[in-house]
Amino acid sequence: MRATELLALAVRARRAAYAPYSRFTVGAALLAADGRVFTGCNIENASYGLTVCAERVALAKAVSEGVRSFSALAIAGPKTSITPCGACRQVLAEFAPDLRVYWRGTGRRVVARSLRRLLPEGFRIGARR
Repeated sequence: MRATELLALAVRARRAAYAPYSRFTVGAALLAADGRVFTGCNIENASYGLTVCAERVALAKAVSEGVRSFSALAIAGPKTSITPCGACRQVLAEFAPDLRVYWRGTGRRVVARSLRRLLPEGFRIGARR
């Protein structure tokens, strides 16, 4: 699947976001190694610490369906150059340290980075690498 197609799915997922407090809606589309795509949106809570990011929603949906291998993630927010937060980077690294991450940069160009580059020294305890 092309990065632009994955980004379009992230934009669509963003429409379902529940962000009444920040009004900062985010969507994510996670591409599994088998070709399936799992989408997610951010879900806020009045207790901000309980808010769940779009990337972790997509990952939770996939893992709950038995999927453990991923190749790419696209993220879309209300602004360009939105990347996964540190918590999402760490959680994603548990399953896919070589994940390709896509977002729209300045001028709407597609930006791609490896998760290893975004999280160069991720925490690991003998888990999958």
